[in-house]
Amino acid sequence: MTLKHLPTFDSATAIRAVMESFRKLDPRVQLRNPVMFTVWVGGALSIVLWLHAMLTSAGEEPAWFILTVSTWLWLTVLFANFAEALAEGRGKAQADALRRTRTETLAKLLLEPRRGSPYETIGASYLKPNAVFLAEAGDIIPADGVVIEGVASVDESAITGESAPVIRESGGDRNSVTGGTKVLSDWLLVRVTTRPGESFMDRMIAMVEGAKRQRTPNEIALSILLAGLTIIFLLATATLLPFSVFSAAVSESRGATPVTVTTLVALLVCLIPTTIGALVSAIGIAGMQRLSGANVIAMSGRAVEAAGDVDIVLLDKTGTITLGNRQATAFLPAEGVTPDEL
Repeated sequence: MTLKHLPTFDSATAIRAVMESFRKLDPRVQLRNPVMFTVWVGGALSIVLWLHAMLTSAGEEPAWFILTVSTWLWLTVLFANFAEALAEGRGKAQADALRRTRTETLAKLLLEPRRGSPYETIGASYLKPNAVFLAEAGDIIPADGVVIEGVASVDESAITGESAPVIRESGGDRNSVTGGTKVLSDWLLVRVTTRPGESFMDRMIAMVEGAKRQRTPNEIALSILLAGLTIIFLLATATLLPFSVFSAAVSESRGATPVTVTTLVALLVCLIPTTIGALVSAIGIAGMQRLSGANVIAMSGRAVEAAGDVDIVLLDKTGTITLGNRQATAFLPAEGVTPDEL
């Protein structure tokens, strides 16, 4: 199961993202993003003002106007939550796909560790260390282990990216197999060497799930900048209310009225860079998922930034751009050594 075969957008992921966007309305979650937390506070304040206008006749603005402003504020917060949840959802979908590959794989557990012994079919997750299973042509190897008997051609492209099949046999340095790979021909008897939850596939799942938890240095710097701008605009907007009250008092005879809190909240949200603040975390997560789509697991956001500066990638994959059977093309004697001595 390769990560790049997962769809970029599907209805199941979108539905989960919508549900998660409402769960993220928790103020403890919103506090992680100062920009969107400011919008969240503005939305909560507008709801209070709307209820006051609905229950009394002394509202600062018509109830429909306050409700309209409140609706846009909450839609802004939900959009930010949805963007982040959608990016996180793809990472979870990749981990779920890998987990299904592990849990849905069946193993032919041998009753005796020899060829021809009867076997029972069990789930791969029930295999314990030192258990011996049979893997035949077309089977998915259910767990990490060592080959104790047999020789077979194995496709490891789903795990290692190796395009050419490799030979696995008992004895020597080619006797290890990895869960999730596929036997293409012949058969193998394999002894399990890892406990449940500690296989290569489990570590890959943990890396995919944990890849979203670290922010990049650029993301941190941008978050600090946005928080600083939000504070500046908040102070600027807050000072408008006393000036407006003073101006209205001076011009009372002309029927002037001070600016309302609802209008100031709407102005603040228009001033602060809400769109950038809403997408900062989603952009970082999406970058890691794009690498995962190329079968590259980024352990942190810093790795994504480093990948953006790479101009040349030099690969040395045996069987892909080199010969699998290593051969000497020339013998070069060192200084003071004759060719015959070499």
